[in-house]
Amino acid sequence: MTTDAPEADAPPQSPPATAESDRTLIFEQPLSERMRTFLRLDFLYSQALYHNESGSQWGTRAAVTSLIDILAMITRSDVRSDALKELERQLALLGEFQSKPGVDAGRLKTLIANLTRLRSDLLSAGVANLQPLKDSDFLNAVKHRSSIPGGTCEFDLPDYLYWLSQPDEARALAFNRWLTILRPLCDVVSELIWLTRQNGRTRHETAPGGNFTITFDRESPLQLLRIALPASMGLYPEVSGSHHRCNVRFLSWKGVGERATQADADVEFLLTCCA
Repeated sequence: MTTDAPEADAPPQSPPATAESDRTLIFEQPLSERMRTFLRLDFLYSQALYHNESGSQWGTRAAVTSLIDILAMITRSDVRSDALKELERQLALLGEFQSKPGVDAGRLKTLIANLTRLRSDLLSAGVANLQPLKDSDFLNAVKHRSSIPGGTCEFDLPDYLYWLSQPDEARALAFNRWLTILRPLCDVVSELIWLTRQNGRTRHETAPGGNFTITFDRESPLQLLRIALPASMGLYPEVSGSHHRCNVRFLSWKGVGERATQADADVEFLLTCCA
């Protein structure tokens, strides 16, 4: 997964001064199954919101596909329970900061209030809030046909075509009703990911010959690694390992028609470890 990076204290190296060199890429690696699920869910949620805003029939199709994927993910695993546990953990951590000197009390209060509100919204939604989506014959038909390549073609789902032909406002209204059911959980997950990233500690590192090994403290488990590189370097990391130890290989991008090769020079980068 790549996202635009926030401003760092200093770039990992000084590439040529071009427009491309001003852009930094962040590659994220989850270190727990919970964080892996959270990142996937947040990705689908962002994708659904983006496509729903396009207002086109193709955008609506893509948004519905993302919504169905979210529903399948939530149904298969107890994401709600994991989200509530992580919420409680984050609230406990924030509570400990209240007695520490030098803390921005106003910002801390806002964070705690926001998490408390999100927890209340998720608890109020209840465990059966997904039932209307699960029971929807319309969505189930689209879900069933989506497993077949091209299965949601017009002749396969004439009712889907009829709905897609409705005015943009009508489609958006129906989709937003479905999304409202998922929103309490998705908003919690998005906030938890944001907090995890904010809690990260960033340091400059060098990978000799494009290889770097990270060994973690077992007493302080991490949830997420973030690796920042200037886009102009033409490199991307390949991370393997577990929550105890990870190996990072930096590969040189050769284009879509050629296999990437490992960098042979030392690679400077920013590493952020998020607990």
